[in-house]
Amino acid sequence: MKYIVILGDGMADLPIAQLENQTPLQYARTPVMDALAAVSEIGMVHTIPEGMKPGSDTANLSVLGYDPRKYYSGRSPLEALSIGVEMKETDVALRCNIVTLSEEEDTYGERRIIDHSADEISTREAAELLSAVRGELENDIYRFYVGTSYRHLLIWDHGQVQELTAPHDVLGQTIGQHLPGDPILRAMMEKSYEILADHPVNRKRKAQGLRPANSCWFWGAGTRPALSSFSEKYQKRGAMVSAVDLLKGIAVGASMHVVLVEGANGGLDTNYEGKARAAVDVLTREGYDFVYVHVEAPDEMGHQGSVEKKVQAIEYLDSRIIAPIKKGLEEAGEEFRMLILPDHPTPIAIRTHTGGDVPYLLYDSSRRQSHSWKYNEQEGAASGNFIARGHELMEYLLTGIRK
Repeated sequence: MKYIVILGDGMADLPIAQLENQTPLQYARTPVMDALAAVSEIGMVHTIPEGMKPGSDTANLSVLGYDPRKYYSGRSPLEALSIGVEMKETDVALRCNIVTLSEEEDTYGERRIIDHSADEISTREAAELLSAVRGELENDIYRFYVGTSYRHLLIWDHGQVQELTAPHDVLGQTIGQHLPGDPILRAMMEKSYEILADHPVNRKRKAQGLRPANSCWFWGAGTRPALSSFSEKYQKRGAMVSAVDLLKGIAVGASMHVVLVEGANGGLDTNYEGKARAAVDVLTREGYDFVYVHVEAPDEMGHQGSVEKKVQAIEYLDSRIIAPIKKGLEEAGEEFRMLILPDHPTPIAIRTHTGGDVPYLLYDSSRRQSHSWKYNEQEGAASGNFIARGHELMEYLLTGIRK
């Protein structure tokens, strides 16, 4: 038996008037997921423990079977693992987004955050911008590391973990009240704007009609993580397919194999087919028992507030990820159990994460059920199936036994 998780990040949502009062998942054309739902178990699962922030970090740890209350030490340390940064016990890691701030105001604190991803800036452009920042701000205490697209890293030697605001939580808002309380971190963010606002990369981006990536934004502070091995925990060899450093970092921490797919970028134009092929290959050719396929696009489109693009991202997940993985495993003659779900909702209406329940679909190629339901939030809730502790879902996938 092979095991697959296909995770559409932020896919769950609320009914939207523009979509005839349906959610994007209800409205999207998803013939593969709907056909699977008719022969599968569907239900709802609570992935974010009560009292914890609804982030992709806590939620994906939960889906992968790690109780965030026990294993979570911050988002950025997981990303540090992904890009090979060796953290000391005294280090604090912080996510360093390259963001777009408004430019017409007189002072930094009066500016508004326009885009947490600077139009999903390319890694090449972001690396050039971060190099300019590093040249003026880096020292023995604060060190910058390049990640992917807009997602980068700051390591603070002998730092202090503190509450910092995620940029996607305050889109459109004046930033002054959301800046770090630590005066050095705040000063570094302000200085980054001075360095980047008129950088040649940003002048070129403006000429191309793209948003400038004109400031660093620090958030997600944490200390070195200590995850247990996935193979020791579940007696399965596991692999991760994702473009996002956070997910790759979780995999590194759990001693899973990280599959690198050319052209996978975490955006709407990611290499879906390459990710699907990689998932099938690690299961059928490389001897792995389990693969976790993470697709970031629905979440990014939710943050952008784009109804049309979020629907498109869900349709791509259906036709370009789920369909070829199912076909590939069937053609290889494999029996498999496939779990499809979001990690958390990212409602278009608020453009950030919430901690609400999310729908899951659990398909077993060897034990097909018979239902009339389709896969979406409304029918998942109506099914009556509910898993209150998200970290128990992995054991259910692997063993077929619910606690």
